[in-house]
Amino acid sequence: MATSRGGGRVVAYLESRKNLTGSACGLTGVVLTFTGVAGPYWPVVVAGLYGAGALLAPPERPAPPDFPDPSAQLAEVRGDFGRLRGYLADVELPPAAEGRLAELSGLLAGLLEPGWVAEVLAADPEGLHAVSRAVRQDVPEAVDAYVRTRWWTRMTPGQEPPERHLERQLTLLREEAERLTDRLRDAEARRQESHTRYLEDRSER
Repeated sequence: MATSRGGGRVVAYLESRKNLTGSACGLTGVVLTFTGVAGPYWPVVVAGLYGAGALLAPPERPAPPDFPDPSAQLAEVRGDFGRLRGYLADVELPPAAEGRLAELSGLLAGLLEPGWVAEVLAADPEGLHAVSRAVRQDVPEAVDAYVRTRWWTRMTPGQEPPERHLERQLTLLREEAERLTDRLRDAEARRQESHTRYLEDRSER
């Protein structure tokens, strides 16, 4: 195993920029030797040129991790949102929670709808993370916790109704989505205002 790793390192060095550049410079030394320029010191000249070439060669750079770009991440979240809606369609919720969930789903659907709005979201890492967290974690956790707690409440009446927690959770998530929507809208408004100022400044020159 150690021999294999050692052989791999040798092959990697032979294929490296340092060796290739040094070999090219060393080849120049060989040419100088045949033309008589290097004289009796040709081994030193060849070795020196090889070493100089190896030092001048740019270092090897490992390739960075190939992470998905924001548009690919957005497409994955959009697909997960579709699966979430399918799950929610099979869950029976009280009317008040159903209404809050519909409002939240409408906001998320608008942000994830393919088009320029989704492109704005994809360019906002924090916003994309917030939507992803709501779709993949917050909403399914809130609904599933309600379904589980509702069963126990039916077994032991007199406890606090679980729908109150669900309604509060969905209200908080809707408010969070509204703040994100407002922030993205404000960013677009600032962009428009900046373009207006740019045109005004250009017209005054």
